[in-house]
Amino acid sequence: GVAWLEELASYPEEERKVRVPTVTDPRGVDFDAYKRLGQQEAWVALEQRAINAFTAMNFLMTDTCINYQTIFPPAFGEHVAFGDTGSTIYANSVCGARSNFEGGPSALAAALTGRTPRYGAHLDSGRMGTHRFTVMDRPQTLSDWGALGGVVGRAVGSYWTVPVLDGIEGPPTSDELKHFGAALASYGSVPLFHMIGVTPEAHDLGDVFDGPMPDPKIIGRADIDAFYESFGLHDDGVDVVVFAAPQQSLVEMQSLAGLLKGRKISDKTTLLIATSPEIKFACDRMGLTATIEEAGGIVLKGVCFYQMYAREIGEANGWKRLLTNSAKLVNIIAGYGYEPVLAPMDKCIDAACAGRMSQ
Repeated sequence: GVAWLEELASYPEEERKVRVPTVTDPRGVDFDAYKRLGQQEAWVALEQRAINAFTAMNFLMTDTCINYQTIFPPAFGEHVAFGDTGSTIYANSVCGARSNFEGGPSALAAALTGRTPRYGAHLDSGRMGTHRFTVMDRPQTLSDWGALGGVVGRAVGSYWTVPVLDGIEGPPTSDELKHFGAALASYGSVPLFHMIGVTPEAHDLGDVFDGPMPDPKIIGRADIDAFYESFGLHDDGVDVVVFAAPQQSLVEMQSLAGLLKGRKISDKTTLLIATSPEIKFACDRMGLTATIEEAGGIVLKGVCFYQMYAREIGEANGWKRLLTNSAKLVNIIAGYGYEPVLAPMDKCIDAACAGRMSQ
């Protein structure tokens, strides 16, 4: 808790300072937007206490879950200790770095000591494939990629599994891999995947299977469609449309601004878009923030929706039906009292402007 952090921050300087570069995950409060979201002053005060403690320990206050897109991606083979599941699976799989899922105390211990336990994804033996999936139909949208991650995650469902995917023709974009990995980690508790011909440790199947190769599970378009349907596509009102979990990249922000240009959000619906502080600054400079806000959207920096006291702000604003293109978010947010629906980005924006969802 914060009191424990404040105790650590009170130690002599040579004892409290972190020994390796240490970045922070998204916060629960955007100080420039909390009042309009109905967040309480007590939450703001608690957030500020945590920031003060982290700063005293020499943390880099990045407030992002996409450090690999905004701050610095880890290098191939580099050992890191990441707590955010989306950052961890991207670092392991796309960058070829090495990290387990770290809880807050273990990540803090790694920061203070410069050491992390040697097991799991840090070892060659922990990075070999255990399950094989052949993808018959390439995902077309970011939400499709998230749905694919959800399908694979539901199928494996164990931290100690390493799914291997083949059949993907041509390299996915960074955002596509981001949504796939974030969903896979969320549904399957998986810290690492390989994608043949795409990720750096998987030039071919022989690179990632040690011993007999398992028969592949075939994933087709019907599996992706069934995943969408598990969250309910229907004609009905929508209270809040959220783009978060993970935070939006600069490319995603440009796409959202393009979809919103010259349009207006329905007065029945709230549109929330979360990104990192660095990307928010770039969006301000490029006019993307202005385009989104002119349409009635709210751009949040340094936060992620489900960490923002999601249940309490939902109750304060009367939000129940939530629409998003994040397969990770729909997996999490029902536990906070929402009725989540998954849809592609353009359909989410259409719904935000119409004030209702459609098939």
